[in-house]
Amino acid sequence: MRVAPWAGPARVEPDPARAIICVMAVDPQVQTILDGLAVAAAEGPSLAEQTPDEVRASFAMMAMLGTPEDVASVEDSTVAGPAGDLPIRIYRPATEGTLPALVWYHGGGFVIGDLDSHDAVCRSLANRAGCVVIAVDYRLAPEHPFPAAPDDAIAAFDALRSRAGAFGIDPDRMATGGDSAGGNLAAVVANARRGDVAFQLLIYPVTDMNRTSQSYRDNAEGYLLSAEMMTWFEGHYTGGAHLDDPRVSPLFEEDLSGVAPAFLLTAEFDPLRDEGEAYGKRLVDAGVPVEMRRYDGMVHGFFQMNAMVDAADVALDEAGDALRRGLA
Repeated sequence: MRVAPWAGPARVEPDPARAIICVMAVDPQVQTILDGLAVAAAEGPSLAEQTPDEVRASFAMMAMLGTPEDVASVEDSTVAGPAGDLPIRIYRPATEGTLPALVWYHGGGFVIGDLDSHDAVCRSLANRAGCVVIAVDYRLAPEHPFPAAPDDAIAAFDALRSRAGAFGIDPDRMATGGDSAGGNLAAVVANARRGDVAFQLLIYPVTDMNRTSQSYRDNAEGYLLSAEMMTWFEGHYTGGAHLDDPRVSPLFEEDLSGVAPAFLLTAEFDPLRDEGEAYGKRLVDAGVPVEMRRYDGMVHGFFQMNAMVDAADVALDEAGDALRRGLA
């Protein structure tokens, strides 16, 4: 495993040519997981033949690839959403007093995933960043297509900030974060609440639902997340919305000036690699401080695999450190 080098703590501009010049093999630990998943997939129906509920049940197995760390406390609660109460889960590290907070949105293509699927990640980030992590269980498509997810994401952030004292968090030190679809929602909330969001933690975020980048062609299949899967997710989620709508595809946000500083992570063998790095460049061009990492040899979803993949622990450490500094 080779981690892309930093150019320092200031803004880092991605190098699109780097993927062509420095292509590596998939990390052996990741390849073992991919091989096992390929065998299981060959014995079952294709994605197009499965219902969202069937895919959700399969995705629940991802939770087994993470190592759930002990935290000081875990509490389930709710906050008001636009269509009723939204379930949340609050993770507190072993630190006293009023703490900064990360509002976390789980990945899963806006169709799958829940509070349990990302439990281990939230525990790790709470410990490594020394902040409260509050995971939001937003409504999923196709039962609730766009704009239900961003509406819930924004409403949850607003409710948590307005009741910060009740949750023991500092309203002026609140970050948004998430992986994949959750990274999309974290960016959407940060764009909508400039001045209120202090930091963004974007883990291989979905930023362009048009799905036309080179990394979609390079990594179309065989690397956990496939181009076919993203098409399936988009078909269930967007509900006819224009794919250039910035709340669908944050890459098309006209003006990103004044958005919160960000830590943005991408993976080499990920269809979403190029759009994530393109979004990072858009932030840089708008004068936003950005720290970027591309993890070579990694695939989409590796951030959840620290029970089996050493690079996931490195990534969790880096993300936690960036979050700690961003909320200092």
